[in-house]
Amino acid sequence: MNDGAVAAPPDRLLDLFHGVRLTPTQRRIAHCLVQHAATVAYLSAAEVAELAGVSQPSVTRFAVALGHDGYPALRRRLRELTAGPDGRADDGNELQLAVRAEMANLDRLAGELADRDRIAAAGRLLAASRPLPVLGLRAAAPLAAYFAYFAAKVLPDVRVLDDGGSLLTDRLEQAASAGADALLAFVLPRYPRETLDALRAARDAGLTVVAITDSPVSPATEYAELVLPAAVGTDLVFDLHTAPMTLAMVVLQAICDAAPIQTQRRLEAFESSAARRQLFLG
Repeated sequence: MNDGAVAAPPDRLLDLFHGVRLTPTQRRIAHCLVQHAATVAYLSAAEVAELAGVSQPSVTRFAVALGHDGYPALRRRLRELTAGPDGRADDGNELQLAVRAEMANLDRLAGELADRDRIAAAGRLLAASRPLPVLGLRAAAPLAAYFAYFAAKVLPDVRVLDDGGSLLTDRLEQAASAGADALLAFVLPRYPRETLDALRAARDAGLTVVAITDSPVSPATEYAELVLPAAVGTDLVFDLHTAPMTLAMVVLQAICDAAPIQTQRRLEAFESSAARRQLFLG
């Protein structure tokens, strides 16, 4: 936690990048600004470069690409965005603020869902893939399993890929050989290197990548044809994945909407089987 610091609303920061074609290096800088919004506005160009792992001239070119004369002008803009309306943090302790930040993340996600075309396109693409591989490594593994548990009730073959290593590429290629043409990937901070390697391998295998990730400037954007962002909470010791988990269920709803007859048939078959085996308490 940063005592007395007011984090810039991520959606306001992301507006800086809207409509700007960023290079991979510039996306790294943009993501750094979003992740460190409370402090980055007070850092020099050299310090930002070190934080993002890029060169100082790259930071200057990034500022110019956003329409500023140089990094000092961009920093002034960042300071405007990081200041609260009264210069103070919201009332409440750190736990309350963390929960309220998650509420804000969900509210932003709800606003982005006003445009249903992207979600509908993802649903059609994923519903048509037989099998459907679902990738989630390390912190993203529980989200992949959560999605796949329910997706298996409406899709005939869902394959969870939650282990890294050399066998991961084998499993991606096997899925493609079995007929898969799309991959749903959960790509969350701290962005495991093996996750990005897997996205590259999936693309090489001919799979169209749909990525649920934390930001439009996430490293996943370099490999995914369709990026669905949902912010990750960062106010506690470990990240909160409330918005990405919600988005996962929204995507599953889109899959169901893309094939309503097959969905209903498979759900009825599951309910019949569950009743016969008395799976659940009455």
